[in-house]
Amino acid sequence: MSADRTRTPVLSLITTAPYGTMPGEVMVAGHMTGSADLSSSTELDAIVLEHAYDGVRLQLVLRGLLVVFVVLTVAIIPPEHHSFASYIVVSLYGVWAVGVAAWSRQGGPNPVRFVWLALFVDLLVLGGLTVLVGVAAPQSWTDNVLINGFFVIPLLAATQLRPRICAAVVVPTVAIYLAVSVVTQSSNEEPWSSILLRTLAIAGLGAGCIALTRIQQSRVATIGRLVGDRTGLLTEVMTTEDRERRQLAENLHDGALQYVLAARQDIEDVQSDPRAIARLDEALTESSRLLRSTVSELHPAVLERLGLAHALRDLARTAEARGGFAITLELDGWEEGARTPADGLLFATARELLSNVVKHAGAHRVQINLARSGELARLVIADDGRGIPDGAVEQSLGDGHIGLASHRVRLEAAGGGLSMSSARPTGTIVQVDVPCPPSSN
Repeated sequence: MSADRTRTPVLSLITTAPYGTMPGEVMVAGHMTGSADLSSSTELDAIVLEHAYDGVRLQLVLRGLLVVFVVLTVAIIPPEHHSFASYIVVSLYGVWAVGVAAWSRQGGPNPVRFVWLALFVDLLVLGGLTVLVGVAAPQSWTDNVLINGFFVIPLLAATQLRPRICAAVVVPTVAIYLAVSVVTQSSNEEPWSSILLRTLAIAGLGAGCIALTRIQQSRVATIGRLVGDRTGLLTEVMTTEDRERRQLAENLHDGALQYVLAARQDIEDVQSDPRAIARLDEALTESSRLLRSTVSELHPAVLERLGLAHALRDLARTAEARGGFAITLELDGWEEGARTPADGLLFATARELLSNVVKHAGAHRVQINLARSGELARLVIADDGRGIPDGAVEQSLGDGHIGLASHRVRLEAAGGGLSMSSARPTGTIVQVDVPCPPSSN
């Protein structure tokens, strides 16, 4: 049975039931998708559907064992009365179980949606057969053995990923188990203490099965969240090249290209205007600086040659020119020319943070502090801009902008972290911590 046999979104098959949903199940759908678009993701659907079919397969196997148990019990320990009726019931039950198995193996969403209803047939057959052979035959071993089959029903219900469905099966199972025990009490001459203890045992098993179903549902939700994060990151990776090319084109057009065009115009005025030479020199100098800065952002060779401190200085100068604010850079305990495995990660994060300041902060002053204590590096970037409104980061993620989120993931994967807080009186403070082994010059 393959999860690819249906293209229908299947989150609703796992997190809802025909008779309604419980609050916890609705939350699972929210966790698994992360956004409305992911609810129809083929990859996510395949994962959820495959987990659901695993439960269907396990239920078919356990039902097969239950049928074998009932058949062997009636065959090896035949009832003293109503034996023919018992054989008819057992035969029909076996045929019915084979039919359910054949229907379930056809695939599609229907087995996942409706196969749990077959558990009530298992329950009714087992209860009716136990009463049939127990009431008519005092001290019959047949019903004493058959009644143990009730302990399989909660396990069958636990194969579902829906706790409410599991509870809907477990509760009547315990009730019918108690009722059958009471009905056959006189025939078996069983004391009440024995009946109550057995009922307590099956109730405990049922409660454990419900809890197990919740755990399994939570695991599927976790897988869904991971798939959602992975999908978002892959989408971001696929669009990064286009976005970076667009940004590079804008930087060159608005910066260096304007100076080159101005320089070309000044060349025509050299003979008539002596000041044109000075303007030409200034334009070419600024063009050279901007082009060098743009190339450095694409591939910060200075980071490889001179270390993180020099690379941050170049990055700060570029951000100052683009954002129109003043940057103060402090290096606390960071040796000039030092190299560490964390350099690339710290530089990339600083570049993303300063880019956000340029685009969104409206700041006048920015403070950058790079410090090192033992084997921990700390980068703090604070600005006096307008700050980040509540929910702005979540909204940005919802809109598909996961640049900062991707850096946070990379930092956490390296054993570090990123935190944001409001500055006083205005602005934002971002602190980045990352493990930093001893440097080599």
